[in-house]
Amino acid sequence: MKKKTRDIMPRFMKKISKKTGLPPGTLIHVGEKKTEKIRIRVMAYDEENLEEKDLDTIEECFPYLKKPTITWINIDGLHEVDVIDKIGKHFGLHPLVLEDILHTNQRPKVEDFEDYLFITSKMLSYDDKMNQVHAEQFSLVLGTHYMISFQEEEGDVFNPIRERIRKKTGRIRKMGADYLAYALMDAIVDNYFVLMEKLGEKIESLEESLISDPGPNTLNAIHHLKRELIFLRKSVWPLREVINSMERLESALIHDRTSIFLRDVYDHTIQVIEITETFQDMVSGMLDVYLSSLSNRMNEVMKVLTIIATIFIPLTFIAGVYGMNFKHMPELEWHWGYHIVLSIMAILAIFMLFYFRKKRWL
Repeated sequence: MKKKTRDIMPRFMKKISKKTGLPPGTLIHVGEKKTEKIRIRVMAYDEENLEEKDLDTIEECFPYLKKPTITWINIDGLHEVDVIDKIGKHFGLHPLVLEDILHTNQRPKVEDFEDYLFITSKMLSYDDKMNQVHAEQFSLVLGTHYMISFQEEEGDVFNPIRERIRKKTGRIRKMGADYLAYALMDAIVDNYFVLMEKLGEKIESLEESLISDPGPNTLNAIHHLKRELIFLRKSVWPLREVINSMERLESALIHDRTSIFLRDVYDHTIQVIEITETFQDMVSGMLDVYLSSLSNRMNEVMKVLTIIATIFIPLTFIAGVYGMNFKHMPELEWHWGYHIVLSIMAILAIFMLFYFRKKRWL
């Protein structure tokens, strides 16, 4: 049990002890240790042109700031602190923003720095091998004609957006960087629904197991699912405030034509929160059903034992009477006495069974 606690708790509270006592803005990566090289990708586009490439060094993306195109710089990996530091110095990012990017246990939030917006949220997926919700911090910096996104590891839910940019599908190539930021947030929230479907399937399967054959494994599965929903709620609930703030910000970086799309993302976020709360209520109810089923099973066992004991009480009395060692007992001398007593005991047992059946105790 202690081992499970050690495995679960880092998901709720990552270790930040190595930051204790350091001044604000100190850049230290708080998260999983990685050794692979970070990946830097850039997409620069306008309505007619598109340039997409992988970069070897962070300095290669700096010239794109001088171009009039919309530039999306994506960083996969946060463990190379010097790269994040160089980005911050070149783009004029506040040290506390860089600290929040590297501290991967941030609560989803949005902050307005006039020249740019800083947004952080959680990218969620379901890990079938680990049988748990996997959360990855996603941060983005939105400027006038550029956007920088930061991810903990390679792999995301943004490939459909990249395809829309490549194929000029929809309005994304005609809109600004704020629309690109909306598209990424929308993809993250839409992926929550995929996660909800998987959790819903697990809840449905658990309900069937709970009804058919509840056992210790069922109880463990209920507690595990309850923890996953708590972790999910912790990641999703603050996102409502983030989207609502983005919609209501009086910032030149968010145009009115993008606000209506943010309102749609806000509605989807509310739906996800409502589904999460519904799932939590269902799992809590399943725990009550499990306890009730155990109580009912125990009552059934006790009922059977009580009926057996009730039937054998008069039979034991008869056997006890004729087992007494009195010398003068006339029935002991009867030729058919043994058979008569057995017949009476059998008739009495049958009568009691019939009576219990009539009373619907059986």
